[in-house]
Amino acid sequence: MTTCVVVRKNGEVAIAADSLVTFGDTRLPGNYEANSKIFQVGASWVTLAGTTAHFPVMRKVLTEMGDDCRLGSKDEVFETYTRVHNILKEKYFLNTREDEDDPYESSQLISLIANPHGIFGVYSYREVFAFDRFWGIGSGRNFALGAMHAVYDSLDSARRIAEVGVAAGIEFDKNSAGPMQIHSIAMQ
Repeated sequence: MTTCVVVRKNGEVAIAADSLVTFGDTRLPGNYEANSKIFQVGASWVTLAGTTAHFPVMRKVLTEMGDDCRLGSKDEVFETYTRVHNILKEKYFLNTREDEDDPYESSQLISLIANPHGIFGVYSYREVFAFDRFWGIGSGRNFALGAMHAVYDSLDSARRIAEVGVAAGIEFDKNSAGPMQIHSIAMQ
């Protein structure tokens, strides 16, 4: 599991994540592998929660889409992740079933995106959200959300708020650990 966050404030967006990888009850801390849960796609930074297998696949799929990977608005993110879903099924044999009563096929991942246009979240049925302030995903998200809520009005920097959020996840979530990775950029 993980703690990943996005923050938007004062013309700045930030994305941050812990770096722990887990395999069941086994932990692979950052000093055993330089694991990065955030990757760049054009002007966007992307992070994921879910199985570790998603990271190399999504990094490859999104970067190989070239100009077809558009992440600048809710509609563009939806269209891109809908195309990604088809690629995941056809090329990478995605298991699309979560529950028997699923209304749609699942992409089996949750993703956060930060770019000059804003901060976005994508859930397993390709539900897309454009956040105004901040959001978190992963097993440490509740700690991160609470911490970011507590400091949002008192800190001026999106980057600093994101650091506080992931630090809370690292401190209290058993499936999150440092070092923290963070990227911030100016909004357009």
